[in-house]
Amino acid sequence: MRALLLENVHPDAVALLEGAGCDVEALDRALDDADLAGALDGVQILGIRSKTEVPAAVLGSPQARDLVAIGAFCIGTNQIDVATATGRGVAVFNAPFSNTRSVVELALAEIIALTRRLTEKNADMHAGVWDKSATGAHEVRGRRLGIVGYGNIGAQLSVLAEALGMTVSFFDTADKLALGNARRCGSLDELLASSDIVTLHVDGRPGNNAMFGAEQFAVMRPGSLFLNLSRGFVVDHAALRACIDSGHIAGAAVDVFPVEPRGRGEEFESELRGLPNVILTPHIGGSTEEAQQDIGRYVAGKLRDFVAEGTTTMSVNLPHLALPQRTDLHRVAHIHHNVPGVLARINGVLAEHKVNIESQLLGTRGEVGYVLTDIAADDPAALVAELSALEETVRVRLLS
Repeated sequence: MRALLLENVHPDAVALLEGAGCDVEALDRALDDADLAGALDGVQILGIRSKTEVPAAVLGSPQARDLVAIGAFCIGTNQIDVATATGRGVAVFNAPFSNTRSVVELALAEIIALTRRLTEKNADMHAGVWDKSATGAHEVRGRRLGIVGYGNIGAQLSVLAEALGMTVSFFDTADKLALGNARRCGSLDELLASSDIVTLHVDGRPGNNAMFGAEQFAVMRPGSLFLNLSRGFVVDHAALRACIDSGHIAGAAVDVFPVEPRGRGEEFESELRGLPNVILTPHIGGSTEEAQQDIGRYVAGKLRDFVAEGTTTMSVNLPHLALPQRTDLHRVAHIHHNVPGVLARINGVLAEHKVNIESQLLGTRGEVGYVLTDIAADDPAALVAELSALEETVRVRLLS
């Protein structure tokens, strides 16, 4: 097996995959479409972070014919054309929980820094200006935090913010259980109008594109603070700049941007540069050594288990199957279109070859089905060839 890992994936991921017998190439940068397609020639496992796009054109390129799994060493998978990956029998994995604490801690640090106006105090001190005034500086205790998106990050932020003495409101389009004393708002406008600080923690689904602009900023309370540590494309930065310049928004912290440099050292451009009461960070919400190590181990482990055993637990796009492995048997992993009768046809092929099924597990998810079958057979390659020829087949792999 060959693996290509991009964007400085943690060394523990490299070590884990190499320990499983993979030949690993690790790069410290993202690749554009053309370079990525070329680099995938002969590669079975691709690992990326948030900068590398994996569109349909790359997945459908001749060089990607051997690709069986993609690991997103981050939370989101919107940079991957998951539907096309599924249609080609490529499993996709991510790390939905590993960097939750790191993002939450950054959000809390920025809330305190903005509320105490530490950015301006710091700039003054570096310029040789001593200003001990308390004007505009506040405690976070007693202030209302409005959380937009109450998933893993939003919910944990809710709990820790309450521990600091903040009052918490949240809004989510899904029906989420409120933790602690958090209050659910019936609409986004209700949350915006009642919060001293608004922080976004929404996912990367297309429907969230440009969800926050001039209209939403206008509803926010005068002098409130704004944070976005979710996705860059959800916020209109020109509108945010206008509200900060006018004083309607007292300060902001932004970690994600609509267009981001592909690698370290490239110039960063944004309408938000140069504002003294704005904290800009280079997409580092999950960039702690602890989070990156955990993500590296978690995603690499999922990739290893899928390649070796066919296990799809926590896969983004395939049914979740885990079948205990026996070393005395052959395992066949069959991804297929989810239509009636496929399992009967698979087992019919096995019966024609007089092969006994020792264990079998089937799962379906939307338009795709996945079945793991352990068999005792003298010539499993012939079976795989016949199963590959079934019209419902997307991909077949002989794992052992």
